[in-house]
Amino acid sequence: MKVTLLHYTPLSVAAHAIRTCWQSFDKSDGGGPKDQELIDRVGNKYKHASTLEHLVYTFYIQGVSRALLQELARHRIASLSVKSTRYTLKELKKAQKFDEKDFQKASRYIVLTGNELVDCASIKALNELQKVLQSGISNDLAKYCLPECYKTELTWTINARSLQNFLTLRSSKSALWEIRRLARNIYEALPQEHKYLYKDFIVHEDADAGHE
Repeated sequence: MKVTLLHYTPLSVAAHAIRTCWQSFDKSDGGGPKDQELIDRVGNKYKHASTLEHLVYTFYIQGVSRALLQELARHRIASLSVKSTRYTLKELKKAQKFDEKDFQKASRYIVLTGNELVDCASIKALNELQKVLQSGISNDLAKYCLPECYKTELTWTINARSLQNFLTLRSSKSALWEIRRLARNIYEALPQEHKYLYKDFIVHEDADAGHE
C-alpha cells in the first residue's frame, strides 16, 4: 500500500471562511498560529464543523484490495476515481500462471493477508481468473471472477470534516485491518501543519492488530 498526497487546501482558506462570518479579516495571520487556533476552536471545540469543509485533500492510493474499495465507497462525502478493470485486466492475462505458494509473485496482483490458507485460496482464484481471460472472454464479463483481494488504485478527494469521520471509524480496532492501515497512512501523509486537526480523531495503535 502506498498513499501520496497530491493536493491540499491551505489552512488560510478555512480561516478566511470562518472570518467571513464575523468580518474579522484584520485579525488573520495568514494561516499562522492565530488562524490555526481559530480553525480548531470553531471547527472542533465549538463543533461548527461545516467550516472544515473548506479544507480539501486529494490522495493517490495504490496497492489496496477491492474489499477495501467497497468499504471506502461507504464514505459518501468523498470522490473516487478508480483504476478500470475493463482496460487493465490485460496485464494479468499476459502473466505466467502462479504457483500456489509463490506469494511474492502473486503480490503484484493481490493483497496478501499473511494467513497461508487464505492467501493460497486467493492465488487459486487468481489462476482461475487468468484462465477465463485467456479463453477470450471479454474483460467486462471476466471481471465477475475478480477475487476481493485483487489490487486496485484510486485518486480519492475528501474534505476535512469527512476525513475526521473516516479516521474515527477506520482507525478503530473494530475496522478491517487493511483500512486501519490506510487510515494510518493517510494521517501520516497529511501536511504537518494540518495534523493537529486530526490527532483526536485517529486511534494510534498497531494498524495490523488482528492481521494474521
